[in-house]
Amino acid sequence: MWSDPQTWISLLTLTVLEIVLGIDNVIFISILTGRVAVEHREKTRVIGLALALLTRIALLCSIFWLMGLTKPIFTVLEHPLTGKDLVLLAGGLFLLWKSVHEIHGALEGEEGDAGASKVRASVASVVGQILVIDIVFSLDSVITAVGLAQQVEVMIAAVVLAMGVMLWASKPIGEFVNRHPSVKMLALSFLLMIGLMLVADSLGHHIPKGYIYFAMAFSFGVELLNLRMRTKRKTEPVHLHRTM
Repeated sequence: MWSDPQTWISLLTLTVLEIVLGIDNVIFISILTGRVAVEHREKTRVIGLALALLTRIALLCSIFWLMGLTKPIFTVLEHPLTGKDLVLLAGGLFLLWKSVHEIHGALEGEEGDAGASKVRASVASVVGQILVIDIVFSLDSVITAVGLAQQVEVMIAAVVLAMGVMLWASKPIGEFVNRHPSVKMLALSFLLMIGLMLVADSLGHHIPKGYIYFAMAFSFGVELLNLRMRTKRKTEPVHLHRTM
């Protein structure tokens, strides 16, 4: 199998797709881990991504059950709802609630947990929320993998490689997001759009992720320019003072 060039092409294609489809997952984990104590963030991040990896491998190993999720269960307003639709609807509503809750907390200046018991409870709560949203985000990537490759071994290898890249990138992304409140607000807005997209998709109104990713990339580029301008303005008085 591995001697066939087509296998390696499928592996490369799937790995890239898994990384792209996992961007929202990494952002969600980065925001959630920012709510726990600094000394617990790395552990929480690793546990979250490990759960994502195990979830996707488990789904890949149950392909027949997964394909059964695409069969209609009942009809609402002339739209047939499948098991996948129900999972996406629940996940989308959860993501909408979580994003609005986080934005409200950021705007209201919500205090962090102080006690050790509260920190432990916070870690457990964050890991539980990561597990819930991992299942939702895994459906898209796993169904995409099943559609592009025939061998389960290739799919699992692509998922493991993509998770390795995401694990490497999640720490700097999380630190950057938590260091810049405006970027964190932008990331929360992105998750709000993803939640809305999941709800719309579950109700039969498909919105290509490419549109949302392009809008997010454009907004992020503008925000990087704003950060650069703010940094430049802070250093300008120093330069003026030196020239005088």
